[in-house]
Amino acid sequence: MGGTPSQDADLPTGDAKTEQVRAMFDAIAPRYDLVNRVITFGLDRRWRSRTFDALGLPSGSTVLDLACGTGDFAALVERRGCRVIGSDLSEGMLAARHHGFPAVQSDAVALPLRTGSLDGVVCGYALRNFTDLPASLAEAARVLRPGGRLAVLEVASPTNGLMRRGFDLWFGRCVPAIGGLLSDAAAYRYLPRSTAYLPEPDELRRMLADAGFATVGRQLLNGGLSQVLTATRRGMPQGGAPR
Repeated sequence: MGGTPSQDADLPTGDAKTEQVRAMFDAIAPRYDLVNRVITFGLDRRWRSRTFDALGLPSGSTVLDLACGTGDFAALVERRGCRVIGSDLSEGMLAARHHGFPAVQSDAVALPLRTGSLDGVVCGYALRNFTDLPASLAEAARVLRPGGRLAVLEVASPTNGLMRRGFDLWFGRCVPAIGGLLSDAAAYRYLPRSTAYLPEPDELRRMLADAGFATVGRQLLNGGLSQVLTATRRGMPQGGAPR
């Protein structure tokens, strides 16, 4: 599933990665939702719903949609009765959002939010786009109250061999072709290659623990087409015992 950028010498790192990701999402913003529906056969909506369920927060909670894009996940959070705030690196994505939730343009490593001000953080398909993943996870922990919850939806790799070969063909060849027809060809060539940035599950668990999270969980969706990572901010929750 994951790897390191060294496995693909053309993948940028550092400030070059930040600027490339920003420009790429600015370019694909107008047709981002359409392409998502097509390349996932509409399953991305179901997967976001499963991810929100895994958050396990009551109605009325305040939730950040980290790397919110055009707002599909944020809209779901609102429909479930929570207050939502969005943040995204891409100005183009925020300009194209089709829901009225409040949002700020910011890098994931420097969120303009108070420490401990949120009950939950959700994030959909963005971990591999963060330039500094450990620092981004630590920042998510900072803005969560003790006992607050994190739920992350990301790509994975099917565990079944035959299914994995089919997925590799679809994700590695068909998705770039579809993206090129409907949106920006370069961006959707980058998409399958960007999985090299995503650490293996054990390394992700360690990063989350180092960032200040406990009770880290992982669930595969539809045989491993995607994964949901969950975690709880360590510390004493408001009005309760340690979790």
